[in-house]
Amino acid sequence: MKSIRENAYAKINLGLNILGKREDGYHEVNMLMQTVSLKDTVTITEAKELGIKIKTNIPGLSCGQDNLAYKAAKLLADYAKISPSISISLNKKIFMAAGLAGGSADAAAVLRGLNRLWNLNLTIEQLEKLSAKLGSDIPFCIEGGTMQAKGRGEILTKLDDIPEALVVLAKPKGLEVSTAWVYKNYNPRRVIKTPDIVQLKRNLAKGMHACTPYMSNVLETVTIPSNPIIAQIKATMLSAGAYFALMSGSGPTVFAFCDDEAIAQNIINALTDFNLETAIVKTLGRKK
Repeated sequence: MKSIRENAYAKINLGLNILGKREDGYHEVNMLMQTVSLKDTVTITEAKELGIKIKTNIPGLSCGQDNLAYKAAKLLADYAKISPSISISLNKKIFMAAGLAGGSADAAAVLRGLNRLWNLNLTIEQLEKLSAKLGSDIPFCIEGGTMQAKGRGEILTKLDDIPEALVVLAKPKGLEVSTAWVYKNYNPRRVIKTPDIVQLKRNLAKGMHACTPYMSNVLETVTIPSNPIIAQIKATMLSAGAYFALMSGSGPTVFAFCDDEAIAQNIINALTDFNLETAIVKTLGRKK
């Protein structure tokens, strides 16, 4: 049986701003998104039996029709008018419900993998357009790298790859934040600082040190008051040597930039009093 393997990489938000509420109920966003090297591995194998089967290494994770990987496979099968006979294995390393787009990354990997398995020869742009029907982060995850995302996240501007940066990720174990809840409870009057996306884009080529003055995430004003541990993690990271720390997406994962592996490990050591999932990763360029 033929088998295809794809890496599904996590993302962080270097800047996340909300411009207002749309008529369709979604929020109008202006974001700068960045791929990092924490990844799930998605393996798609041809099966004898008709249908789409999902299996995963995470106990309790739904493998049914509500799984984004399943939805992605069905979407592409319907689009291509194919009766699928496939098994999809998700080896998950990306923290769950964490603001890192793990589910979206898996769905994007399924679309890329099935495009190869079924010899559909769809372009990246076609896959991005198709994937927007499933979720706002999936179009970015198709190719990744560094991009500006507008609209509800599906209007992408591809930017040059940034100089590689070292990143520490930390997420409280057992804490899951609903993206829908965060957006529903967003109040622009609570926001003190918004990201300067224009200046961020201008400074990307200079590296993260030049970018941090312009970085922020307006969703911190929703997630942190309900989960003050996020602010404690940020403060600990900074005191341990990080030169910048910010919540990713709707949270609760915090990412911190640091200059070298020794500082990264020092940050991990400083967080041991918290019950966290942690990882030391690097920023990645666009998938070639």
